[in-house]
Parts: sequence; structure tokens; C-alpha cells
Amino acid sequence: MSARRVYVEGIGLWSPQLADFAALRSLLAGLMPTPSTGRPAAATLPPNERRRAPESVLLAVEVAGQAVAMSGRDAATLACVFASSHGDQPITDYMCATLAQAPAELSPTRFHNSVHNAPVGYWTIATDCHAPSTAVAAQRASFGAGLLEAVSLVLAEQRAVLLVCSDTAGSAPLLEVTGCTQSFGCALVLAPEPGAATIASLQVSLTTTRILSALPEPLADWRDANASAAALPLLARLVEGRGRCQLDAAATLGLQIDMDHV
Repeated sequence: MSARRVYVEGIGLWSPQLADFAALRSLLAGLMPTPSTGRPAAATLPPNERRRAPESVLLAVEVAGQAVAMSGRDAATLACVFASSHGDQPITDYMCATLAQAPAELSPTRFHNSVHNAPVGYWTIATDCHAPSTAVAAQRASFGAGLLEAVSLVLAEQRAVLLVCSDTAGSAPLLEVTGCTQSFGCALVLAPEPGAATIASLQVSLTTTRILSALPEPLADWRDANASAAALPLLARLVEGRGRCQLDAAATLGLQIDMDHV
């Protein structure tokens, strides 16, 4: 596709080191932000659901809530795209081990939470959202694939879209395969036109040339620790307010993003 422009209205971020986008801004300014404590708060969920939900759901809902709050949008009206490279790895490990050893003991609740679109289900129910929703997986290109899906939806339907990408740390044999050693999640609210809440404009174009965008030193190894941290080049440019980065959207497809402050 030729270059297309969308507008960022909200940003969410959570990792064990960074509680939100403001913490990333502080880190890149040379300050040491206060680490996150415990699990993601996910205040959008009702208390009972919050207690029962696995970390994969809490992480996705937390960053989604941050981005929507920053945008000032009504979550119930936002179409959403939820992306994850690996889904809930601890639950997948539990499911495989239980099915191999004692299948009759499989927990219905954990089975319910094992599906890839569980986070978007929790989010849409909690926010009473009846807008379109999509769950995307593309291994380490999941953030780029989710962004491509979200941008396409913004432009095709001329509506604001919430994009969420998150992965939790791996466990047991899966960790050897995924290499996902820490949790990371992020979210963006994208709109087709600039408005009062606009933070930056993104000009997005497809490319078949895959170039790994450099990261500032404090973030240099984060992409290796979590596939969803592939979003960091874009998040770092959002801190700067301008610049160019490139993200993988598939094995042979990339997204080139040129950003301007608005």
C-alpha cells in the first residue's frame, strides 16, 4: 500500500520495570523510574474477575485501560485489535502437562483462559463493547501485524481503533522455545483524523526490506526478552515526538513508520 496516515491519541505500557508510558519517558530521559509492583492492576475489570484472571489478561487489560484513558475515548465504542505472539504460556504449559498426565483433572477455568482471544473477551465484556474485535498472532512480528490490522481498520471504516499487544513470561519447556523471560504489554488508540487528544501522526507504508530499528541503550536487550517488545522502536519515537522506525509485520513484510509531532 502507498503511505497512509493515522493519528495516535493514547498510549499504554506495562512491564516489571515500567508501569506506564510516563515511566518510559523518564527512563529515556536518563532517570530511573520506580519499578512496577506486583501484577498489572487492570482496574477496568470488576474485582471478582480481576482476582480470577491470569496475568496474560491483566496485562492486556491494564495497557488497554491506560491508552483509552489517555485518549479520552469511550471504550465501549472502540473497535479493537489484540495481538500476542505466544498467548498465555503458563496456562499452555499447564494444559499440556495435565492432558499428558491426568486429563480428567483439567480445570475448566484454565481451559477457558487458554484461548488466544481470552484477553479481548475480558476487555469487551468489562467495557460493554460491541464494536468489532480481532485477535492476531504472528510470532515475533505480532505487534507489526496487529498494527497493520489496526491501521487498515482505522482507514477502511474511518473510526478510532484500540491496538493491544502483550506477552507474559514463558515457563517450563515453552521458555526454551519462546525465549520470553519477562512480561511486556503496550497499547495505542489510533484515529483517522487529528483531534484535541492527538499526540502524534504516523505515516505508515509497507516495505519488503526488513531493517531492525535500533533502540536506545536502556532498552537494547528488551526485544530479546519479550516478542511484544518489538513495539519499542515505535514507543521510543513516540517519546521523541518524531522520527522513523521499521517494524516486522510478517516474515517478508515490514512497516515503515514516519512520525511527526502534532
